[in-house]
Amino acid sequence: MKKILFPFLFVLAAAILAGGCSGGGKPGADIAPVLVAQAIQTNVPVRIDPPPVGHVMPVSSVAVHSQIGGIISQVHFKEGSEVESNALLFTIDPRPMQVALELAKADLARDNAQLANAKIQFDREQKLLDQKLVSQDEFDTSKAAYDTLAGTVAADGAAVANAQLNLEFTEIRAPFDGVTGGLQFHEGNVVKAPDDTLLTINRIHPIYVQFAVPEQYLPEIRRRMAGQTLKVTVTFENMDGPPPQGELTFVDNSVDMTTGTILLKATFPNESSALWPGQFVQVMLTLSELTNAVVVPSQAVQVGQSGQFIYVVKADQMVEMRPVQTGIAFNSDTVVEKGLMAGETVVTDGQLRLAPNMKVVVKSPAAAPGANAP
Repeated sequence: MKKILFPFLFVLAAAILAGGCSGGGKPGADIAPVLVAQAIQTNVPVRIDPPPVGHVMPVSSVAVHSQIGGIISQVHFKEGSEVESNALLFTIDPRPMQVALELAKADLARDNAQLANAKIQFDREQKLLDQKLVSQDEFDTSKAAYDTLAGTVAADGAAVANAQLNLEFTEIRAPFDGVTGGLQFHEGNVVKAPDDTLLTINRIHPIYVQFAVPEQYLPEIRRRMAGQTLKVTVTFENMDGPPPQGELTFVDNSVDMTTGTILLKATFPNESSALWPGQFVQVMLTLSELTNAVVVPSQAVQVGQSGQFIYVVKADQMVEMRPVQTGIAFNSDTVVEKGLMAGETVVTDGQLRLAPNMKVVVKSPAAAPGANAP
């Protein structure tokens, strides 16, 4: 019995093993489903990463004061509105200044008449002195009277000019195109010059965005600015429309020793008024541009013991584990400097199930919840 039983068990075990190895499992168990994307060739901007945070500030900001005291008789604008240069903002009651001007003109007219009479007397004394009919003392007295009145007339002329200027100061005008702030004084308020601030006007066309970058970028920024204009783009929450575009126009003359950063300013036309003073924005400073760079989705790049690699899907649907050298990241993409060509298909999801020379099947993004589309 033992001689018969042992050969039978050996044959049975071999049959079971052969059945398992002959494909008795699930068909296609060695085919991995993956998401893929195609490597493309495009121009990629080289930017400072991470993008610094900047804040918007007006090119000019002026606190408007009155140069004379008085009662505000009229306000000619609506607070928060845009005004043009030299637009009338306030009118201070002009009547006291008008009276002062008329009084100064009257004094000038009176003293001009007295000066004319003094001139006649002086000319007469001059002739009498030549004829030896008056003494030198009498002539000197006449000349002194004439010179005194001439000085008085000159002072009267200055008083008229000052009164005229004060009358002009009753009209307060905008120094430049800008946006008015909150109104601090209303019609009927008494203004004390020059202490009281009536309102603040900000010039926002164009407008500045101020930001700071680490000092290691300073040599590259200065080198690039010497030969070209550096573009600056900003984004912010709830932005409506394309990101505002500007140019780098200012580099501070020293590095902040406490933070190790350098202060920069970019100028934006801001024609649509998308940027507003005091607003915080994300700043993207473009230093240069890589032309015809090979780009893949960032999730395609994996890191192994030997460095970075990408799974490349070949024409026979087999994957190749390809070592690569990557460059900068741009949005959700990464530049591949070496190891990949434009047009090749790369795996973007499902890499954990892969091995070299393994066959794959491309699945739709909907089949993998949370996966990124190629």
